[in-house]
This record gives sequence, C-alpha cells and structure tokens, in this order.
Amino acid sequence: MLHRIKYTWVTVGLGLTLAFTGCQRTLTPSAQLSQNTDIPVNTQLATDPAVETAIVPYRERVDKTMNEVIGQAPVALEKGDIESSLGNFVSDLTRTQTMAVYGKPIDMGAMTSGGLRNPIDQGPVTVGDVFELMPFENEMMVLTLSGKTVQEMFDFAAKRKILSLSNATYSVQNGKPLNIMIGGKPFDPNKTYTLAISDYLANGGDNMGFLKDALKSEKAGLLARDAIMNEVKQLTAQGKPVTGAKDGRVKVLN
Repeated sequence: MLHRIKYTWVTVGLGLTLAFTGCQRTLTPSAQLSQNTDIPVNTQLATDPAVETAIVPYRERVDKTMNEVIGQAPVALEKGDIESSLGNFVSDLTRTQTMAVYGKPIDMGAMTSGGLRNPIDQGPVTVGDVFELMPFENEMMVLTLSGKTVQEMFDFAAKRKILSLSNATYSVQNGKPLNIMIGGKPFDPNKTYTLAISDYLANGGDNMGFLKDALKSEKAGLLARDAIMNEVKQLTAQGKPVTGAKDGRVKVLN
C-alpha cells in the first residue's frame, strides 16, 4: 500500500498595521498557505546509513529484551465473553500480585476483555508477549467499595459480559446476576469489599463509572503489565506452566 505524507509549504506574508490612538497599538497579521505537495513514502525511499548505524545498538538491545523467554504455555489463553481462560488468568493475578505489594487481603480482582489486547499463544511466553497483551502503563489500584457499588459491578458484569472477576462466582439469568459469592461466602450488600483493578478502570474506563463512587482509592505501586510479568516469572521459577481455564466461576442459566 502506498502511503503519502502531505507537506504544506507555508508562505507567510505578515502585514502589520500599526495605529496609535493614545497608548493603544493595533497589530493585524495576515498569513497565506500555498504549494501543497504529496510526497510518496514507500520502500523505494533509501534509508539513511548514518541513522541506521545509530539505531542498531538500541534495536538489538530491545530485540534481546523482548525475545527473552520467561514462561511456557502448554495451551493458548484466549479472550471470550462472560468467562475466558485469559480473563480468569489475568483477573486472578491482578488480585494476588496486587495483594503481595499491598500487604493486606484483597477481596476481588477484575479486568475487562478490552484491556487485554492479545492472547497468550501456545508455546514460549516472551517479555514481548506480555507487552502485546498489556501495552498500557496502567497502575494497579485497591478500591474499597460499598455493597451498593459491588452490586452495580456484578450487574455490569452480567449485562455487558466483558468483566472477569477473581475470588468470586455468580450465575447469570436474563442478563442479571444471581447467587453472588465472594471469597466463598454469600455477597452481603451491607458490607464493604476491596477490589484490585487498574487505574484506567477505577477512573470509569470501559463504561465503569460506578467505580468512581469508591469509598477509598489507593495506589498499589505496581503496573498492570509488571503484575503479569511477575506472575509468569514466578510460575516458571516454581516449575509451573502458564495456564488459565474457564473454571465455571460464571454460570449462565438462560
């Protein structure tokens, strides 16, 4: 495909009209645009040897870092509606990895499918794979939510089918959540719950504006991408593969 960059050569004629009335000065500029030229950008354009030489060491360093194998996935982890292997894997580590730096128990973890930009393919898992999965500089947050806001979150999850939750189970019937369990116990609307989630979502991203009603918001000091990286490396250090599965934490009744 031929790409074109349009260069606009600007001929500027600046006319100044100075009128003095007492101490007042009036400045009237004028400008004219002319000579629009399309310059095709394609493989026929020669590379600049000096620039190529300058960037080679940086390119090699980046390639070496991104191609580093940090884990093995025996089966691909994919996105999907309501519940998916990738969504479960990332929402689970969102909670556990954030909890590790937060230093206190966290009731739930959450991640939307829109925040996961690539699957984890079967085979070697590289640093570059993690960057493709999570290319954003999102930071993990710990939110303290009222029972009302937690109910809104499960209502959203059941209706929109894009939110993966960890340490929680529920059923969906006619687009509404039923039998909500958090940490193995029935959801209590009179209690408060903590949630590990990215700052983007905490600030209402992906139409989750209800999270802005959090009773408390705390930065965890951990990037979402680093949480994934840490999880993969820790699994590998323990001799474990990178796996995720649809484990039935969401049951669709209709």
